[in-house]
Amino acid sequence: MKAARLHEYNKPLRIEDVDYPRLEGRFDVIVRIAGAGVCHTDLHLVQGMWHELLQPKLPYTLGHENVGYIEEVAEGVEGLEKGDPVILHPAVTDGTCLACRAGEDMHCENLEFPGLNIDGGFAEFMRTSHRSVIKLPKDISREKLVEMAPLADAGITAYRAVKKAARTLYPGAYVAIVGVGGLGHIAVQLLKVMTPATVIALDVKEEKLKLAERLGADHVVDARRDPVKQVMELTRGRGVNVAMDFVGSQATVDYTPYLLGRMGRLIIVGYGGELRFPTIRVISSEVSFEGSLVGNYVELHELVTLALQGKVRVEVDIHKLDEINDVLERLEKGEVLGRAVLIP
Repeated sequence: MKAARLHEYNKPLRIEDVDYPRLEGRFDVIVRIAGAGVCHTDLHLVQGMWHELLQPKLPYTLGHENVGYIEEVAEGVEGLEKGDPVILHPAVTDGTCLACRAGEDMHCENLEFPGLNIDGGFAEFMRTSHRSVIKLPKDISREKLVEMAPLADAGITAYRAVKKAARTLYPGAYVAIVGVGGLGHIAVQLLKVMTPATVIALDVKEEKLKLAERLGADHVVDARRDPVKQVMELTRGRGVNVAMDFVGSQATVDYTPYLLGRMGRLIIVGYGGELRFPTIRVISSEVSFEGSLVGNYVELHELVTLALQGKVRVEVDIHKLDEINDVLERLEKGEVLGRAVLIP
């Protein structure tokens, strides 16, 4: 079968023929991939940023936002049959460690992550666990199925962050979304569905600000032009109750803490920069900072429900698997609107 594989860091992925995946455990499933989202994490994997943490064995197949159809199941799997349309939680977990029993799958002590440290979905087929599978309606169209691929990571990452933000977003509150990319454009919609807050979207690209407006943002801010001043004007000097940084670059983490009002919260989702902020301001204003990782299995189920109800949608840019290196280059330049999805 065809797959896009990482052989060397900072080199293009290679499109090559590899062996069909085999069932290895009693609860394994093989999925015929219909679509796989392309994430900034894929860029960081190619750049070697995750090597020290994950220690993946090269070469391997990338791709961690996957939808498709059940192709084969192992002897211990019940309730799934060939042809079932499915979306896959990105983590493969043991189900028995304390984190899994608490429902926080992404902190599993024996975590495997297809596309990050084992073979993923930039291929025609992939192996995962039945614990990662969410069945979708039998009559879902292939087009709709492919559009849902980014929910498997970008979607649930945004959803988890918005659930955290919602705790302090009461009527009259303000929330700032920094970065209206693959995650941020989903977060705009979720905030409008799940909270009564006024949503302020910030980006440096005009087309992304227009997208935010189309998706329901109450205000948009060109972050190239003194974003702190603009946000303070929009909030009448109060600052925001919650700022959500979906970029995490040095350029954004240098200003996002200053968007906060008293007792404001900065939720950091993107990464790459280094946070620096005077501790006296942390104390005097009682602001707080928290990270937010990918969501758990239950959160993916909740998000899928919202998507099937038409309350959230993903802006997708569809490409053939062979185009992966061009897509990664466009992603690095910030030229992808919404989320790119590969079809094998």
